[in-house]
Amino acid sequence: MKKLLILIPVAFISTAVWAQEEVDEEGRRVVYKKETEIDFEGLEVEGELVKPQGALLLERKKASFNPLIKLRSNFDIEMSQSVNDIK
Repeated sequence: MKKLLILIPVAFISTAVWAQEEVDEEGRRVVYKKETEIDFEGLEVEGELVKPQGALLLERKKASFNPLIKLRSNFDIEMSQSVNDIK
């Protein structure tokens, strides 16, 4: 319990140490605006659309894998064995 009572004030003091104001080289405090607005309406952008000279079209094959699980449609042997086990 004593460790907890000591740990709580130390945690609050340590957070206050890290919360220092930002100061530039000349010792002035740096203040940032909450929002920055950039206006692109007066800006004219000129350019040229560049695209590849040729078109590369490849048709991919669907990958085929060997089945790891054999699907069975007939479970007659297991069904008859389970009936015999119950008897």
